[in-house]
Amino acid sequence: MAFDVAGFLRQLDAIFAAQEGPERAQQFLTESLTAAREAHDRGGELTVLNELMGFYRVTSQHGAAVDVVNEALTLTDELGATRSEAGVTTLINAATALRAAGELERAQGLYEHAIDDAERIFPPLDRRLAALHNNLALLRSDLGDHTRARAELTEALVILRGGTADPTRDTEIASTLANLALARFASPLEGAERNTEDDIARAELAEALEIFERVGAADPHAASALAALGEAEARAGRDAQAASAYARALGIIEVCFGPESNAYQVTAANLAAVGGDPRAARAASRPTPSTGQHRRPDLTGLELSRAYWDEVGPGLLAQFPEQAPRIAVGLVGHGSECYGFDDELSRDHDFGPELCLWLTAEDFTAIGAELQAAYDALPSEFRGFTRPADAQRTPRSRGANRRRGVFEIGAFFELITGYRGAPAQDALHEWLMLPEATLAAATNGAIFRDQLGLFSATRQGFKLMPEDVRLALASRRLGMIAQAGQYNVPRMLERRDGAAAWLAIAEMTNAAASLVYLVNGPARIGYLPYYKWQMAALRRVSGRMAARLPGVVVILEEILTLASTACFGTGHAAATGDARTRVVVLIEELARQIVADFRARRWTTSEETFLEWQRPYVESAITADWLRSL
Repeated sequence: MAFDVAGFLRQLDAIFAAQEGPERAQQFLTESLTAAREAHDRGGELTVLNELMGFYRVTSQHGAAVDVVNEALTLTDELGATRSEAGVTTLINAATALRAAGELERAQGLYEHAIDDAERIFPPLDRRLAALHNNLALLRSDLGDHTRARAELTEALVILRGGTADPTRDTEIASTLANLALARFASPLEGAERNTEDDIARAELAEALEIFERVGAADPHAASALAALGEAEARAGRDAQAASAYARALGIIEVCFGPESNAYQVTAANLAAVGGDPRAARAASRPTPSTGQHRRPDLTGLELSRAYWDEVGPGLLAQFPEQAPRIAVGLVGHGSECYGFDDELSRDHDFGPELCLWLTAEDFTAIGAELQAAYDALPSEFRGFTRPADAQRTPRSRGANRRRGVFEIGAFFELITGYRGAPAQDALHEWLMLPEATLAAATNGAIFRDQLGLFSATRQGFKLMPEDVRLALASRRLGMIAQAGQYNVPRMLERRDGAAAWLAIAEMTNAAASLVYLVNGPARIGYLPYYKWQMAALRRVSGRMAARLPGVVVILEEILTLASTACFGTGHAAATGDARTRVVVLIEELARQIVADFRARRWTTSEETFLEWQRPYVESAITADWLRSL
């Protein structure tokens, strides 16, 4: 009789769910291992060994865990599964068990092997890769190698940010940020370097805590982040701030682990050391329920819409029980709020508690009109904001051009891009005709719910710009920066043709902004939005960990600040001359930074800083001959 792997996993889950105790779990695991071997089911045997090594690890039977690790690795080799998903899973489990057993060097080798194999097998933004880098980072920290730990965590963060549907509510991003901050605090630095590292760590912790607070979950990683913040504040002599952070951590630890846990005792001691009262903290640190009825001036459109969905969504779905599992919900498309750049000034039109609901073609035919009516009947007021009626909207967001409500998935993307789904990967000419701002509108925002996954997959398709197209566009941007910026701005300034110089600076700025997005990769950061939000978008991208060309935005903003004086200065001649000279110097610094980045990433081997001469190096990687010659 074949070994029933699915049945084994179900029964094991039931044993753990029923809390039958470690003895019962161990008995079941060993009996299942025997059954798999008797059935000569070697794949089933590997599954049981993976579960068994995890069980021995969590029950601190480290000697037994190491024995199982050795068996599992041998079996993986014999099955020829070393570069399969099963092989990577086994490597990860084995490395984690060895780390718990104190065999750190061997665990490190297995984690590194797992990453090498996983990068060949998994997609570039697979979250399992991020988890692997996180695990290896913890091991690096155990070995005292905090520099390499930071590098692993940075890589994990890049993967998570690139693949998340909503970075503002992604607790894995928050956990990684907290781990990264802890690694920074552990770095053996002194003086100014220590202060700089601590400041960066505090910023990472602040972002992590914002995510945890937005989600509202009592997450152990949130407690870790708060405890780390408490340590940093205490080290800086800010005892009151440290006490506040420790007290908040204590409240979460009590919920997750209880007041008798070691984590609680340690955090309570740290709180007392900075003058706090652990007993008072137990009550004060618990969150106070919010009525949610006041109008928050800092509430973004995405936050408002998500909160609105959390409140009205269950009731709306209950009206369509058959189709509910297939209804996707979120906020994507045109509008400042979809980019996350909205503020109080953005609320003078088309702003309110709104949603997009996306249906398959079949479901749209069946319930589209009925679901739209149910959506229209939802409360129009929420947290002090009112959803505008159709007649109150701007002309480009009403009627056939409406941006919110119920849509068939293909029709939604067609409304924005002209395509029901992303062009085929070999349809390079079609990709070239799609403006970046259009692609930005199709891939921005956040998805609150998508169990079916069809909307998410369609949206992601538009992010997967073919590499040939990305390289071709990057080459064009180099050409524009060279021609408009390096060549024409100095000439137009020399001729005193301020208007021409002004236009050349604008062309160069647009090209440089686009280049930053292209080299960072649409799959990871999306696309450059339309002109209104370009500089805000550059600031946000440049602040990300491992961002490419992070200094470009600073250079562009200084050039734009000087442009009026340089192009049209009518005051002191010396000031005008200084501005012109500085603009030219900044343009060359922009080119220098681009070349340095391209050389570091092996996009070029040339040191030439006139960017027109860099284009052949970038284009050499393009596989389509006709595109390379454009």
